[in-house]
Amino acid sequence: MLAVYLIGFLEGAGAHFLDLAGGGIHVYSSFAPVPLQVFFVSLAVLDPLVVVLVGLMRPAGIRLGCGVMVLDVTANWIVNWPWLQENLAWLLRPVGLLPITLFGLFVVASSVPLLRAVERATERLSCTTR
Repeated sequence: MLAVYLIGFLEGAGAHFLDLAGGGIHVYSSFAPVPLQVFFVSLAVLDPLVVVLVGLMRPAGIRLGCGVMVLDVTANWIVNWPWLQENLAWLLRPVGLLPITLFGLFVVASSVPLLRAVERATERLSCTTR
């Protein structure tokens, strides 16, 4: 499960870095209100932070990842809603709302068992290093 987190958040970070490299800080201005633009730009920092924390097996990384994905899925549904109302097939695009939503559901659904596993693993490590 940790590998899926790492891959998903790395892909998200890469997508936001590419967006920013191609369009600058206002890359999302054509379709998102300012608060969502700020959030999407912040994902260039938040996604890699989740990768680092999860890679280090820190419970905070899983919690942060959960929060990021809840906000990311919500923001993406908000900005995609007008297109979905016109054409429901917009949801089926291979890159966009559907994969973001599915990854977000995975992150939220797996967060509690993953938190328990990471906390047990860190407890075992701390016991062996004493």
